[in-house]
Amino acid sequence: MVKMSLDPVQVMSGQAKELKVSPSSNGDSRGSWEEKEEFDQDNLGLTTKPKPPKPENAVTIAVSTRVLFRTDREQKVFEQKGVEEYLRYQIEHENEPFAPGPAFPFVKALEAVNARLRELYPQSEELFDIVLVTYNHAHVGVRLINTINHHNLFIERFCMTGGSSPIGYLKAWHTNLYLSADSEKVREALAEGIAAATMFLPEKQTEVSESQLRVAFDGDAVLFSDESERIFKAHGLDKFFEHERDNEDTLLDHGPLKSFLEALGKLQKKFYAKGQRLDCPIRTYLVTARSAASSGIRALKTLRAWGLEIDEALFLAGAPKGPMLEKIRPHIYFDDQMFHVEGAAEMGTIAAHVPYGIAQKHPKQRANVGK
Repeated sequence: MVKMSLDPVQVMSGQAKELKVSPSSNGDSRGSWEEKEEFDQDNLGLTTKPKPPKPENAVTIAVSTRVLFRTDREQKVFEQKGVEEYLRYQIEHENEPFAPGPAFPFVKALEAVNARLRELYPQSEELFDIVLVTYNHAHVGVRLINTINHHNLFIERFCMTGGSSPIGYLKAWHTNLYLSADSEKVREALAEGIAAATMFLPEKQTEVSESQLRVAFDGDAVLFSDESERIFKAHGLDKFFEHERDNEDTLLDHGPLKSFLEALGKLQKKFYAKGQRLDCPIRTYLVTARSAASSGIRALKTLRAWGLEIDEALFLAGAPKGPMLEKIRPHIYFDDQMFHVEGAAEMGTIAAHVPYGIAQKHPKQRANVGK
């Protein structure tokens, strides 16, 4: 059975399989973009990279260096030898690109959606905008830029805080989602009303779609509040079912990632407006331990009242989520319980922990998973 480290910087067990990256034949990062993105023309008739959207118009995704790239070795240098040796090491290796991390496939999928949006709406700024957020000193920026160019990523916005908290900057960027390896910073972001999650890297990674962004959500304490989960924790399953039946027509309160689902839905509707509902490059999933007949109706009524669509809803009635997620192959799955994050990771799904709600005080344990 896979053992999982609760340090999100560490691989859950063994060595993670690296993603295949195909640089352009001449080593120039622009080659790939000329095939995938529409380019603006400058005054001289030369092609340039597309302009990033204004933050107030975009769906802004902030990712930390430690989840976008694999920085295990550099982190060890920092922990064992201190900041000065760490900076020296980064400068000495600045021409060596980092390997892809757990957020890398997700970011590539965001860029694929942007390419489709630019085809349909060339002048629109309603796009995903990716901001790289790092505690690193600005000296490390050279290596990060080299890495981004090596992997043909379009990330123009950096936030290098030199060890300071990035939370204030996230608010200034109008951040819709923050992904980090630092659970404390994720908690800070959630406390400020920013959708956020801690990412983990599984031992194996399931191949994911290159043309369709797939995002899966748990329900309670993720899309919804933890109201119902509190009933379950305090009074058991029978009282939970009774509570849900009695409150079937009472909407659940919003959870920490409702706003991100709303942002995804806004972009989905741009494709629907062009007759591309069946060919939409964004697909969303609800994967919940709720039972359909006894407690599922309240969740569905709440989503409908919010004006939000979920493409697929899986009510598992307590069954393991890992096998279902293996079939879905999401780029990211959000859950408030480490129990389910671990189970998803065992099946190769990149999962993210949302440290919110009553489950953080009463975590469910996996007896066969090392802590």
